[in-house]
Order: sequence, then structure tokens, then C-alpha cells
Amino acid sequence: MKLLDLVRRPVTPAPWEEGDNIPWNDPDFSERMLKEHLSQAHDAASRRIEKIEEQVNWIQVLLGHPTKILELGCGPGLYTSRLARRGHTCVGIDYSPASIAYAADCAGQENLHCTYRRQDIRQAEYGAGFGLVMLIYGELNVFRPADARNILDKANYALASDGLLLLEPHTFETVRKIGEQPPIWYSAESGLFSDGPHLCLKENSWDPAGSTATIRYFTVDASTGEVTRHAQSLQAYTEAQYRSLLTDCGFDNVEFFPSLVGVKDPTQDGLMAIVAQKRDGAP
Repeated sequence: MKLLDLVRRPVTPAPWEEGDNIPWNDPDFSERMLKEHLSQAHDAASRRIEKIEEQVNWIQVLLGHPTKILELGCGPGLYTSRLARRGHTCVGIDYSPASIAYAADCAGQENLHCTYRRQDIRQAEYGAGFGLVMLIYGELNVFRPADARNILDKANYALASDGLLLLEPHTFETVRKIGEQPPIWYSAESGLFSDGPHLCLKENSWDPAGSTATIRYFTVDASTGEVTRHAQSLQAYTEAQYRSLLTDCGFDNVEFFPSLVGVKDPTQDGLMAIVAQKRDGAP
């Protein structure tokens, strides 16, 4: 893109029209994102270790005994590695080459029962026989509804009889608020979207008809004036819609929790936890 393209951009993009997501699979971007995952200064990419430990403890209580776990969108394996140390056998799937390499390296150093695969969870085959499939930190919402349904169908198939699904999606109100945030400009010597000096425009929009928020990032290279655009959309669901979606995908006993520690957590405002069980007789 050129600066003129930026000036003439559509004011309000259609959801998912300008891209599915930020470029998780780009090698350079994934290296920069990995640094954000591992940072203990913020919770923007992954939670800080203290919070992850608290959430893993709750997951351990939820399961009650060692089992086989699949984490979709596992990032650098911060949850799977800790669950493996507690006796579980874990498989992680993620799109980011740097994160998967980091996770595999850590597992290898500790001889953990973890296997990692770099794949898009929309296309990946998950395997079977899992006691738990988990997709956390709002990741379900970034997928188009048809893709989300496909992911949940495959998760159901991957579970053993009576296996559990653990989701941590955004609340409806949180997605709406994201879409209604005002635009911001910022400049940086380097950052998530560029290793060099750049300007970045972040724009948000809310589509009330589709209950969808879209976030656009326009990065202007300070040296060349070249513009790079990335966009991601988030689908909002009410609790009733989450329950209906899970029921349609073969789950029963759907339970809602205020957070991934089972009780209200002010540090994780805007996210909820959902636990559902594979329906008896589901394939």
C-alpha cells in the first residue's frame, strides 16, 4: 500500500474482508510476538507467569487426574509445559513458527511429554483420545462463525468419551467495546509490526448487525513511506449463543465460569471460561 491508499481507505471495513488475522505465521512477526509472549511486563500476548500458574492449578483441579490434553493455539507452550509437569501428556498446535520452536525446545530440555505441531487449527487434524481440548485467551472469537463451528466439531471428535472442552472466550460486551474504541496513532523505533522506525494507525469498528468488531493496523515505514495493513475481526456471542453453538457441535453439560480460575478475577475482565462435556454417543 501507499500513503494515498491509506488516505482513501474505506471508513468502515466489512468483517474479515481485509484479512483473517494479524500475521502469526510470518517468521519475523512471530519472533517479535514471541518476545511479547514471554514478557513479564504485561499480559498483552500471554499472561504473566504468576497468573498462568494460578490458571493451570484450576485446570488441574477441573481434571482431577492425569489425562491427554490438546491445546489449540498453544503459543510458546506456557500452559502445556506446566500441565505436563503435573503428569499430563500434551499436544499443542499453533500457527507461529517462533512460538512452536520455543515450545518444542523447552519440552525437549525437560523431557516433557509434549508434542508440538505448527499448523493452522482451521485445517489441522487434531487426533483422538483426548481427555481435554482447550482454546483460551479469546481465540475462539477471532474466527469466522463457520470456522469456529468447524474447530468445535473437530474438537468434539478429538475427545474421548466424556472428555472435556475448555474455552476462554470474550464476553459479548467486551467485543462490542473493542469495536467502539477510538482510533489511535503512535510512533516507535521498533515494535510488533516492524523492526524499524514506523508510525502505526490502529482503527476499530463495530458492526451491530453482525455483532462483530474489526481492528485495522496501518503501519507506515518511516524510511520509505510504505504502508502495510493488517486486520482482524472478532465475533461476539451472548452466553445463550455460546451454549447453542456448543450444543449444536455435540457438547452437553455446558457450564460458565467468571474466569479461568473459576471465580471472578478483576485482572481478567472481559473473558469468561466455559467447560462442556462431549455428548454421550457423539462420534
